[in-house]
Amino acid sequence: MPVAGLPPSARAHPGTADLVVRNAKVSTGDPARPAAAGVAVRDGRILALGDDHDLAGLIGPATRVVDALGRRVVPGLNDSHLHVIRGGLNYVLELRWDGVRSLRHALAMLREQAGRTPKGQWIRVVGGWTPEQFAERRMPTVAELNAAAPDTPVFVLHLYQSALMNRAAVTAAGFTRDTPDPRGGQIVRGRDGEPTGVLLAAPGALVLYSTLARAPRLDPADRRTSTIHFLRELNRFGLTSALDAAGGFQNFPTDYGTVTDLARAGELTLRIAYYLFPQTAGQELDDLRRWTRTVRPGDGDEWLRLAGAGENLTWAAADFENFAEPRPALAADYENEFEQAVRLLMEKGWGFRLHATYDETIRRDLAVFEKLAAEGLFPAGNRWLFDHAETVRDDSLDRIAALGGSLSVQNRMSFQGRVFLDRYGAEAASRTPPVRAMLDRGLTVAAGTDATRVSSYNPWVALHWLVTGRTVGGTPLYPPAALLDRHEALDLYTRGGARLTGEEDVKGVLREGCFADLAVLSHDYFTVPDEVIPAIESVLTVVGGRIVHATEEYAGLAEATPAVSPSWSPVARFGGYAAPGDRHGAAQADAVAEAAAESERHRAWRAARTESGPAPRPEHPFDPCLTH
Repeated sequence: MPVAGLPPSARAHPGTADLVVRNAKVSTGDPARPAAAGVAVRDGRILALGDDHDLAGLIGPATRVVDALGRRVVPGLNDSHLHVIRGGLNYVLELRWDGVRSLRHALAMLREQAGRTPKGQWIRVVGGWTPEQFAERRMPTVAELNAAAPDTPVFVLHLYQSALMNRAAVTAAGFTRDTPDPRGGQIVRGRDGEPTGVLLAAPGALVLYSTLARAPRLDPADRRTSTIHFLRELNRFGLTSALDAAGGFQNFPTDYGTVTDLARAGELTLRIAYYLFPQTAGQELDDLRRWTRTVRPGDGDEWLRLAGAGENLTWAAADFENFAEPRPALAADYENEFEQAVRLLMEKGWGFRLHATYDETIRRDLAVFEKLAAEGLFPAGNRWLFDHAETVRDDSLDRIAALGGSLSVQNRMSFQGRVFLDRYGAEAASRTPPVRAMLDRGLTVAAGTDATRVSSYNPWVALHWLVTGRTVGGTPLYPPAALLDRHEALDLYTRGGARLTGEEDVKGVLREGCFADLAVLSHDYFTVPDEVIPAIESVLTVVGGRIVHATEEYAGLAEATPAVSPSWSPVARFGGYAAPGDRHGAAQADAVAEAAAESERHRAWRAARTESGPAPRPEHPFDPCLTH
C-alpha cells in the first residue's frame, strides 16, 4: 500500500513525525546533503531526512506514512513572478487553452462552452497559449469564433499583442464605428468602418486589458472559490510558493481581500509574498507614501506577507513587451518622478521590483540608482530587482551587481520567442534573456512564468525552456553554452525565489528545520528526455506538512476542495492546464493527427494556386501574418 497510518490530525506521540515520505529519490537542494531516501515532517517543518532505518524511530501510531514508490521528490517550486492573486479572482471564468495541442480541439472546447454559458456571461481565453503549440500552427479567425459561439461573447487574448472578439463580444463591449481608438491601441475596422473583432496593442496592451475588464465579475463567494481552485491547480504542478507581482487592474486593498480571508482562515495552500503596484497614473507617489506609513515589507506570516513595491513604481517608467511592435519610446523626462519613488522606498527600508523588458530602460533606471548611490542609498540592504530583462547587456549586469540588485527571469520567450526572432534576428534572440551571463557574475537570479495573461502557469514549461532553449513549438533560440543544466534550472525555481524574499534559510531546500514543502513527481525530472519535462506534474504536493494535492495512487489524501462555482464554469468541465481527458489517450492523438493532416492539405492547396507554382515548405511552418 502506498499509504499507511492515521491522518496527522490524530494526536502524535512526542518526538514522532506527522508525515513520513519513504522509498523516494529525494533531491534536497542542499549541497551539504544533496540526496536522501525519505523525509519526516512534524509541525509543518522537516524533522529528519534519511533512509528507512534512519526514520523508523520517528514513526508512531498517528504517523501518516507515504510510499513514494521510487519516485523523485524535490523541494516545492517557487514561481518568482506570478500574478497569482489576480489570476485567482478570475480562474473559474476562463477557458484554458494551455497545453491544448490542436486548434480544432480548442475551438471544439469553445463551441461546447458556448452551450453551457448563461446569457450575459462571456467566454474568456486569457493567456497560456500560442499558435506554435497547435498542430495547425495558426491563430483562430474571427469567423471561426463566430461560428463556434454565434450568440455568446468570446474574448481571446493572444500574448501581449492582440485579442480576437466574436460579433457578440464586440456588441457586449459597446464597440461601434464611432468608438475612438485608445491611446497606444487600435480597434481594427473593416471597409465599412465597423469593428472587425480584432484589437491590436500598438504597442501598449491597455486596449486589451480594459476590454477584458468590461466582462462580468464574480461575486465575493465565487471569487473565494475561484482562488482556492487556482491555488490547487498550482499545487498540481508542485508549486508551494509564489511571489505575486501585482499588475494592472489589481487594486490594494480591495482585490487582496480574498487571499487575506483565506490566510486568516488557514485555507491557503500556496505561500504568497506580494508586492504593491500603484494603479493610477499621477497618483503613484501618493500611494507609495501612504503604504510606507502604514505597512512594512515582511509584515504578515509564512503564508501571506508583504514583500515590497512594484512591479511598476511609476507608469511613465514602464516599457511594453509586445515584440510584434518596435520598442516603445519612453517619456524623455520620467526620471524625476521615478527618482522620487525610489528615494522614498530606499529611505523607508522598502524593497521593490521593476518591470523592464529592454536594456535601454534598464540603463536609464540604473543611472537614477547610481545617482542615489552617491548619497549612500545603494546598496543599502533593501532587496530590489529587475523583472524580465530580455535584452539586458553585459555592462548593465555589472552595474546591477555593483548596486546590490537581483533579477527575476520568466519564460515569456517560450511563447513570444518566434515573434522576437522574426523582428530582431537570431543573434539578438540568442541571449534573451542572458541567464548564463547573469549567473556567471554571481547575481541572484530567480525563475518564474509571468502567468497568466501571456505565459502558462505550468512551471515545467519554464524549466523546459531553461534547459533546452526552445519555444513551446520547438523553435531553438539559444546556443548550448547559454543553457542551464537541470540542477541549475531547478535551483532558480526553488532557492532562487526564496533568496528574493530573504527566506532562503527556511524555503527552497529540504533540510531539518525548513518548511515541509515538497513535491513527489510523476516523472523523474533529472532523467526523462527533454521533451517530457513539460508533461511533469506532482502526484503528491505537501505544503507546511499538509497534503494539498494528491492523485494516482494517492487520490483522496488531499484536503477537500469546494465544488467549482458557478456550475457552468469552464474549469468545471475542462479543468485547467490541458485537463487529463483532453491530453491523454488514442482519441487525442488521433485528433492531433487529423488536425496536422488538415493543415498540410490546406498548405498544399494554397501552394498549388499560387502563380509561381508550389512554394517550398519553410523550416518553421509559421505564418507571420497571423502573429503580428
